[in-house]
Amino acid sequence: MEVGGKAAGATQSAFDIELEKRLLEIGLVEGAHVEILHEGFIGKDPIAVRVDSMCVALRRREANAVIVASEAPDPRLLAGG
Repeated sequence: MEVGGKAAGATQSAFDIELEKRLLEIGLVEGAHVEILHEGFIGKDPIAVRVDSMCVALRRREANAVIVASEAPDPRLLAGG
């Protein structure tokens, strides 16, 4: 997982820097397990997210700053073993 999503060498605004700091403080760090639990009714905002064992609510604008790579499925589960 990566926070920011800015192109290499691009300058960050004060908002971007503060948002990155906040997301890192609540546990959105590399290697954290992230699961979307619920999306709001109007504009799908806010989003309830489980980060490891903690639940947090994020605005869609904040969630868009997080880059998540999906895990490869466990081959044992696919084979039924």
